[in-house]
Formats: sequence, structure tokens, C-alpha cells
Amino acid sequence: MERKVFGLGDVVEMKKPHPCGTNRWKIIRMGMDIRVKCLGCEHSVMIPRVKFEKRLKKIVETAKPEE
Repeated sequence: MERKVFGLGDVVEMKKPHPCGTNRWKIIRMGMDIRVKCLGCEHSVMIPRVKFEKRLKKIVETAKPEE
């Protein structure tokens, strides 16, 4: 299985929805842990990279590189 390539500022869709009802998240910090912010209620969560990669369904939108 191919690893999904994601980066800072990308909008991703997770397998399970957040309690607010949406399952779209924006990546706001990357490292060993990944911090994502819910696009429905603005709640942010820090998830270990391994768990994040397992829970990631697809990348909805990639961040535009700043010039």
C-alpha cells in the first residue's frame, strides 16, 4: 500500500467524524506528533504520526506553496 503524502496546511478527511459532525481537518503542526484543527468547530487535537496515518482517509486539498 502506498503511503499518503501530506504537508503543513493540507486539509484532510479522517475515517471517523469529529463529535461536531465534520470529518475535515487542517494540519497546523507537523513533527513526531501532528496537530490538526477541526474545520467545523475549530477544536485542535495533537495525534501521534502513526495513529494519524492509520486514521487518514484521504487528502481533500493541498496547501498552496507561498512565494
